[in-house]
Amino acid sequence: MESNLYSQGTKVFTIDHNFLGIQGAIASYLIPHTDGVILIESGPGSTIAALTTEIETCGYSINDVTDVLLTHIHLDHAGSAGWLAQQGAHIHVHHIGAPHLLDPRKLLASAERIYGDKMDELWGEFLSVPEDKLSILQDGDIVDVNMLRFQVLDTPGHANHHHAYLFEDICFSGDIGAIRMHGLRHIRLPMPPPEFNLELWKESLGKLQTEFDKGTFRRIAPTHFGIFSDPEWHLNAISEALDKIGEWMETVMPGEPSFDELNQEFLTWTRERSLADGLEQKTLDIYEAANPSWMSSYGIQRYWQKFRKKD
Repeated sequence: MESNLYSQGTKVFTIDHNFLGIQGAIASYLIPHTDGVILIESGPGSTIAALTTEIETCGYSINDVTDVLLTHIHLDHAGSAGWLAQQGAHIHVHHIGAPHLLDPRKLLASAERIYGDKMDELWGEFLSVPEDKLSILQDGDIVDVNMLRFQVLDTPGHANHHHAYLFEDICFSGDIGAIRMHGLRHIRLPMPPPEFNLELWKESLGKLQTEFDKGTFRRIAPTHFGIFSDPEWHLNAISEALDKIGEWMETVMPGEPSFDELNQEFLTWTRERSLADGLEQKTLDIYEAANPSWMSSYGIQRYWQKFRKKD
């Protein structure tokens, strides 16, 4: 895993949001240009102080942020986008996610049902983005910022409002690129409700694989966490993980377990996979902070009931 690197001549910094005091859980990526800096992901509203400090450590300030490219609008990825827009940044987002940035009430109501009284501690304030600060993106669009060029790929499966961005030799893969911590060769799939879809994820992974096979990128940068120089292994590991969760669902879900039963089965299975890959408890805790397994249990249940359950 590489923290900061030159990508075909352009410096790329990994910003650690120090989420809940945990290092290496949520990243933004900072890319300088002649008139300021670009961020890939804003991070949550609860980590604005850490974001500010990290940007200053790189030699810049919040006021230097001209553009923010969001992979999707989940709170850990887009929570401080409205605040950054207030500081002058232009926010780029998937066309399906854009209405929720303009008016986040529905998004926040949904999150509050899940997180309850922990909303503020986890995610902080989620401000709306003014319409004149919002750029709405479609599959295949190109974002040009002062000679820096980002290709937009529509990549549903984790969420319907998900983009990956291709920049020079890096693929910023958001959550469709799965979760991989501390440079380890261990992949986890974030599968939250309501939009986890196994088949769409496989199609999106196929898009990334096609771009890699064409030589479009040779590094991959998931938001959780870091820039990796082994994208061939990484993409293959995601494919294997998708196949394994498909097999697991085929075994467990026809028995129509209650949520508690499903969750316990999934937590046990996930932990066993992690331990088999040699993860220590401290690293397991970081994976859980970035991707609580119980959220995936809800996502699996909803996906199965909506798309796979036989009447």
